[in-house]
Amino acid sequence: MFELLFQKFDEKIELSQGEKLLSKSFFIPKKIRKKQYLLQEGDVSKYTAFVEKGFLRCYTIDDKGTEHILQFAFEGWWIADQYSFLTNTPSRYNIDALEDCELLLLTKESEEQMLEKIPKLERYFRLLLQNSLIATIRRLESSLSDTAEEKYNRLLTNCPTIAERVPQHMIASAMGITPETLSRIRKQISLRK
Repeated sequence: MFELLFQKFDEKIELSQGEKLLSKSFFIPKKIRKKQYLLQEGDVSKYTAFVEKGFLRCYTIDDKGTEHILQFAFEGWWIADQYSFLTNTPSRYNIDALEDCELLLLTKESEEQMLEKIPKLERYFRLLLQNSLIATIRRLESSLSDTAEEKYNRLLTNCPTIAERVPQHMIASAMGITPETLSRIRKQISLRK
């Protein structure tokens, strides 16, 4: 563990071997099985998680029982209910594993201590936050103006393996469309090839 995390650190900042070794002490390695929850609605998000292996989804279920997927997290991605994590309030979301996962968990207290002892990581997490904000704005713009096919093509560009790893109904949920609509889009794309 930690190889992928250090690779992600290296993409944005330069840490010494000593700083990398020290950073390990703040994380809690955790393995969870497929279908196991990392967070359930009503619980407080105690961790932000880095995905070393596997993938997870963050979702909510509305009053009609319809699932709405807000985020997938594959290898190299972070996932948490940041609002619950930062405010110590009950979450409105569920986060569960769609495959067996190896995670590196970081508590709020450990994150604060790590940032104090390794100030370079402040930049890393600031860049992550900026990128997350940009992605959220782009997703909102896309939901307002892009066709379903444009959304699907963007999803495949950003996550090339998603179609092999995620059931079609979950992809449709993340896109805000029905599985039938997604099926039609996929058929149209394959007919044009």
